[in-house]
Amino acid sequence: MHRLLLLGCLWLLAAPPGSSIFQRPTGTPAPLHLQYLLEPLHPTVHTQRGATATLPCVLRALPRNYRVKWSKVEPANYGESIIIITNGLFHKNYGPLSPRVRLRHSHRYDASLTITDVALEDEGRYRCQLVNGLEDESISLTLHRENELGPPGGDHCPHPISVPPGVVFPYQPSNGRYKFNYHEAKRACEQQDSRLATYQQLYKAWTEGLDWCNAGWILDGTVHYPIINSREPCGGRLLLPGVRTYGARDKQKDRFDAFCFTSALQGSQVYFIRGHLNFKEAGQACRNQGAALAKVGQLYSAWKFSQLDRCDGGWLADGSVRYPITTPRQRCGGMPEPGVRSFGFPSKEMRTYGSYCFVGK
Repeated sequence: MHRLLLLGCLWLLAAPPGSSIFQRPTGTPAPLHLQYLLEPLHPTVHTQRGATATLPCVLRALPRNYRVKWSKVEPANYGESIIIITNGLFHKNYGPLSPRVRLRHSHRYDASLTITDVALEDEGRYRCQLVNGLEDESISLTLHRENELGPPGGDHCPHPISVPPGVVFPYQPSNGRYKFNYHEAKRACEQQDSRLATYQQLYKAWTEGLDWCNAGWILDGTVHYPIINSREPCGGRLLLPGVRTYGARDKQKDRFDAFCFTSALQGSQVYFIRGHLNFKEAGQACRNQGAALAKVGQLYSAWKFSQLDRCDGGWLADGSVRYPITTPRQRCGGMPEPGVRSFGFPSKEMRTYGSYCFVGK
């Protein structure tokens, strides 16, 4: 086994550079030459100096003996500077960017490049290349640094600021899946301190690892479900990963779940109170501290942006019991990916769980 690992490392490091990408959103035909890579939803990534930026590169399938190479295009000398090469198991960093770059690797198809502490010289064009024998593919993305101070003189509008980051989560009511028409789904998201996600937000969440077998409404009235690991109950094993679609549905009659979107909490906090409380007692425990039971969107926001990590199930305002995990471990559900785990909607009389409280500004 050690010999095999060593051979894998040597093959990775000795091989010449390549590039890679993943699938274009549903409804937009991918270019014919892209067999394994997804076309990026937006070819330009906006960031600011000192921030962390991620250039997306996702594979729709894993070919045998492939490599992904990231490089920065250098127009001054008509060349490219290699940044990182990976074969999915091992990787090696190159050049001056080496200390500040890593692969996001949210799931096994994700080869996106993350750059920390963005500097002035990081702005420019990058290439993600899949090297797969005679079937090499690549995509290009531009990293654009926003002008934090706006244009000189103040006579022109500043460059548009990129959309604030957020998190998409699936939501269904206590009486089971596929109970919402469109208007009920929209209202349910709003009641959880969120709103229905757009297609772009759902697609981005899929590239970051969202894998969900139940179809849900999104803001434009269409219905989709994001799949990373193809499996029989979710359309079968032969379908490629992607954001699968049912298209536009009847907003009054058709019933599905909802995909909600929420953003970072500003000046607010979600925290846990330990105890063996029923639902009513959990709410009172929060009110005793000047807080309220957290909503589902607030818990997801605290998990995503404040790295809230607890192995304890707690009541939320909708009567569900959930717990947020940022560092997966065996004793906390055993699932390998981070996420907000759910115990569903147990009887509100059960004295088994603590409470997740929310306190605003």
